[in-house]
Amino acid sequence: MAKESMKAREVRRAKLVARYAEKRAALKKIVRTGDPVEAYEAAQKLQELPKNANPIRLHNRCKLTGRPKGYIRQFGISRIQFREMASNGLIPGVKKASW
Repeated sequence: MAKESMKAREVRRAKLVARYAEKRAALKKIVRTGDPVEAYEAAQKLQELPKNANPIRLHNRCKLTGRPKGYIRQFGISRIQFREMASNGLIPGVKKASW
């Protein structure tokens, strides 16, 4: 199990990313397409945003245990929890392969 503080940190980061997503996208568009003076000003404003507002700083974690590695995106859980739940028949439509 991950520390509660690590899980809470990821939740805070996700909220911050969501809050600044539109503003960040607008500034990045100006940086890419605007004239050099506007682009420079937009880049400065982009740097003033909080570091944790950048989606790159998010890290997927297992919803059940908080494990950061072995994350399966389709289910939102770690490989260990996936295997356990699939073996117990708790994930609909998933069964052990045999051929």
